[in-house]
Amino acid sequence: MIVKLFDSELKVMNVLWNEGDCTAKHISNVLKEEIGWNMNTTYTLIKRCINKGAIERSEPNFMCHALIPKEKVQIAETNEFIDKMFDGSIDKMFAALIGNKQLSEKQIEKLKNLIKT
Repeated sequence: MIVKLFDSELKVMNVLWNEGDCTAKHISNVLKEEIGWNMNTTYTLIKRCINKGAIERSEPNFMCHALIPKEKVQIAETNEFIDKMFDGSIDKMFAALIGNKQLSEKQIEKLKNLIKT
């Protein structure tokens, strides 16, 4: 089972997924620049992720390592979204996404190829 991560925790995880293992201080600096979070906020979220089993901490320098791959979280989040918003129906989701838009032949072909795989 994949752990449930809140949006704020996903921001911490995204730094690790994008940059690889790094210190908590580096994560804090990145998120201060991107979002404006202070160090205490970031460290609290890192510790939450550690408690959930999403991040492993090592020494020296409070090194952080992502324990769950981004792809697994993406799949879990996508499935939760489809279940919540479209009663688990991929058909309903595609209908909502496409709506009244006309797809080009190229777009239709791409979708067909995705479905075949």
